[in-house]
Amino acid sequence: MKVRIENTCTACGLCVDACPDIFEMGSDIAQVIVSEVPPEFEDAALLAADECPVEAIIIE
Repeated sequence: MKVRIENTCTACGLCVDACPDIFEMGSDIAQVIVSEVPPEFEDAALLAADECPVEAIIIE
């Protein structure tokens, strides 16, 4: 599974709270810190995408 963040991110930090092993806060928006989501973090990444208020997290 791959994940990316669109520029519509509002930097609310919910993704970092849900899955700090995958997301971190950048200077303007959240950032993905791994190229492939390890299987043990897939559920947390999906939760982060579901909780994103602007649907900026894209799961591929």
